[in-house]
Amino acid sequence: MTTKQDDDHHRTHDGDVPRPLRIVLADDERMVRTALRVILGAEADMEVVGEASTGAEAVPLIRELRPDIVLMDVRMPEIDGIRATEQVLAGMDEPPRIVVVTTFENDAYVYDALRAGASGFLLKRSGAEDLIQAVRLVARSDSLLFPAAVRQLAARHAGERAAADAARTLRARLSERERAVLRLMTAGLANAEIAQRLGVGPATVKTHVAGVLAKLGVRDRTQAVIAAYECGFVRPG
Repeated sequence: MTTKQDDDHHRTHDGDVPRPLRIVLADDERMVRTALRVILGAEADMEVVGEASTGAEAVPLIRELRPDIVLMDVRMPEIDGIRATEQVLAGMDEPPRIVVVTTFENDAYVYDALRAGASGFLLKRSGAEDLIQAVRLVARSDSLLFPAAVRQLAARHAGERAAADAARTLRARLSERERAVLRLMTAGLANAEIAQRLGVGPATVKTHVAGVLAKLGVRDRTQAVIAAYECGFVRPG
């Protein structure tokens, strides 16, 4: 486990210039961590502040360093990425956004990680530019990472989980406008695109998105999409 500590990581640099995104890498393959560190560390707006080789190492490290983003291998020894994601999100008031890293995009492990609270997933074979864009997109949190792939996962697995998640339906008491926003979120539209489609301002869309998340009992739009499929609001196909 390696770390780079910063006691006041919310400060900006050089006046109004935002501080870099603080990133923790959790993967049991040293070569993967090294490659990720080299790629992300070369970006002026990103800083890798810690690494872990197991889920058991990752959880306390993340709690200590309080990064903005975690790249979490979905399959690791001791504690896998799913359990580690659950523990991080349950044990922090302001948890980071977690992106699970995987070899197979349709793996049930990936779906379980998204249900556990991960904000998206990234394939290990992704190129450097895709990796960089994914980190920035998840950090902004105003659109869905790889929406088509998330929809495919939800469509494939939601039917298997719907009965166990019937309580979600009771929480999904959305207004007509919130239902429209959720449908567009599920289609992968960003806030600006939703605003244009509905003829409203971006601030209004942001308010509606917050309302949708609150009523569904989820923390971000990825879990909102999964909830939409699991409660039958969106049908596969």
